[in-house]
Amino acid sequence: MNKDLGTIITAMVTDENEEALFVQKNGITYRLEKEDVPEELSIGDVASGFVYETMNKDLKMTTKIPKVRIGHYGWGEVINVRRDLGVFVDIGLGDKDIVVSLDRMPELKSLWPKKGDRLMVTLSVDEKDRMWGELADEDLFRSISRIPSEQDWKNKDVTGIVYRLKMVGTFILTDDYYIGFIHPTEREVEPRLGEVVNARVIGVSPHGMLNLSLKPRAHEALEGDAKMILALLEKSPTASLPYTDKSDPDDIRNYFGISKAQFKRAMGRLLKNRLIIQEDGETRLIEKE
Repeated sequence: MNKDLGTIITAMVTDENEEALFVQKNGITYRLEKEDVPEELSIGDVASGFVYETMNKDLKMTTKIPKVRIGHYGWGEVINVRRDLGVFVDIGLGDKDIVVSLDRMPELKSLWPKKGDRLMVTLSVDEKDRMWGELADEDLFRSISRIPSEQDWKNKDVTGIVYRLKMVGTFILTDDYYIGFIHPTEREVEPRLGEVVNARVIGVSPHGMLNLSLKPRAHEALEGDAKMILALLEKSPTASLPYTDKSDPDDIRNYFGISKAQFKRAMGRLLKNRLIIQEDGETRLIEKE
């Protein structure tokens, strides 16, 4: 087993050709492209770089050190998915993609990452010198995350990457390195592992996490007529309008420009979202805390 794979080593230059240098350590030779070397090296000099095995089984060294290596974690972009093998992740090596085994993937195939998603990974090397991607665990995410301050988080928008899927809900790491939690009741569809999601903060938990929702705000879920009526109510000095479901159809058409049937459907949406009340012949906005 080659214990140097996936790490940074220092090796001696033992040979060269027009395109590459060949460096050696512990009797193992690695190819180092000359275009990769910032300074001219000769036989007998030493070079440092990251060593790995390419997709073609060639041993190589590169001075372009990837963040992802043994003992070091970093984000890798998913570039391909094979249901019989796992997920291929780009960590910055031009001729090598790292596979995260299907054994590390969710049981439901619909929750596997897709091309363009991102995973926090490190490297491992098995007894056959094959490099694998290993997903970061909960302890790692906890160690790099921040604790929310006392600021008013309510209703703020955040973006983050899904890193853990559990029965109790979905965990994400936000762009600002806060851990967010999405309860199943706060999503229409369960996000997949590695997916980038946009969410809004609905609270801060005692455990130092942001409680998030993927559901739209009430006014964002409204359609045309309901949005129009809501806008008129918000512009009204009294936050009210002298129209209800009982109003005359001609009065409704003259004021809103829509039929009474359209008006009633729109009012139904606003009532369902608890944005308005109807009483004393008026429709009024419900004051929010």
